Amino acid sequence: MIAVDTFYFAQMRRMATLAARLAVPAIAPLQEFAAAGGLMTYGPSIQEVNRQAAIYVIKVLKGARPADLPVMQPTRFELAINLKSAKALGLEAPFTLLATADEVIE
Repeated sequence: MIAVDTFYFAQMRRMATLAARLAVPAIAPLQEFAAAGGLMTYGPSIQEVNRQAAIYVIKVLKGARPADLPVMQPTRFELAINLKSAKALGLEAPFTLLATADEVIE
């Protein structure tokens, strides 16, 4: 049986490779996409989403009814830019965008 994360990362690499082959600037919501060769990622912080899920689990284990818990939205988003992919596509990232990025992959 293939682990879910192994399958997921393989799909991210496949999508990044396809976008590069077709010379399409592609953006995805999770940072693994930029690490796999995609142009950019912008999405919720996985660590924050996991922390919020843990808070829910603790509340339910302490007796709270899941239906009574409020819906939580992510409050922190992360931006990653892959400069190598940008260069291959003939794009130049503005300095202001690079300055606000959480991760710049060179």
